[in-house]
Amino acid sequence: MNRCLNRPFAVAVTLTVLGAIVALTAIPLEAQRFRRRTTLTAVRAAAESGDAQAQLELGSRYDTGEGVERDFAEAAAWYRRAAEQGHAEGQFNLGNMYDTGEGVLQDFAEAAVWYRQAADQGHADAQFNLGYKYATGEGVAEDDAEAVSWYRQAADQGHASAQHSLGYQYDTGGGVAQDDAEAFAWYRRAAEQGLAEAQFSLGSLYANGEGVPQDDGEAVAWYRRAAEQGNAYAQSNLGLMYADGRGVDPDNVAAYMWLNLAATQLTGPQRDIAVNTRVRVAAAMSRSDLVEAQRLAREWTPSEPDDRRR
Repeated sequence: MNRCLNRPFAVAVTLTVLGAIVALTAIPLEAQRFRRRTTLTAVRAAAESGDAQAQLELGSRYDTGEGVERDFAEAAAWYRRAAEQGHAEGQFNLGNMYDTGEGVLQDFAEAAVWYRQAADQGHADAQFNLGYKYATGEGVAEDDAEAVSWYRQAADQGHASAQHSLGYQYDTGGGVAQDDAEAFAWYRRAAEQGLAEAQFSLGSLYANGEGVPQDDGEAVAWYRRAAEQGNAYAQSNLGLMYADGRGVDPDNVAAYMWLNLAATQLTGPQRDIAVNTRVRVAAAMSRSDLVEAQRLAREWTPSEPDDRRR
């Protein structure tokens, strides 16, 4: 089991969001095979005899409550035994528990220690999380150049969130020379894997003509893919595009629906933009159109990520 940590997003600039999130990943094939061919009793026996993969497996069962009463402290104890044998997944999972304070006292510095051990073995999620630590100064001294180094190692392995975060570093000039074209390239790699935050960031570059020729149609296409997954910033920007007829025919019903969805998630100035535009759009709508837009917003459900190449 890869125990991943969901991280928040922070608004960075007007149309670009800093993404630092680890998406849930599948249990490695080796672990799946181990699980299929063993009972809990056999897993425990192997773990107690020192088998690192079994220790990881037993930790994951306590972590998720599969076949045992859920117990984060027990999970951490078994992850630690695997980690101390050099098992990269055990090291990553133990670091994650220190990050969240589940089963152990929360300790960001200790989390970074274990992430580094896994990252040094090429574990992409650990490399990404360690990059995030350096980008934010959480548990380590803030160092954008180190963040870029670790993001790049994970990004080169195809890690979508790392690709997005590396793109953000190029977008803002954090730890590297500011380069819109490089930001575009990395955002696109992540966006094509279905990462909503990267799709939003890519749409913003098209909307602003940064790193790529300005193209409202492309901006709308990428905003839509992110908006359909529930990204509030993309929903707001897509609503604005419909309201102003940028890259798409003007459509007050669609504009109101997307702005309404965005307003339920956003806060502060970003929410104010969505709400004020919604009010402007509503003033130009008929009663029946307004009812329809409200119905569409009420019945809307997010879609699954689409990683098909465009």
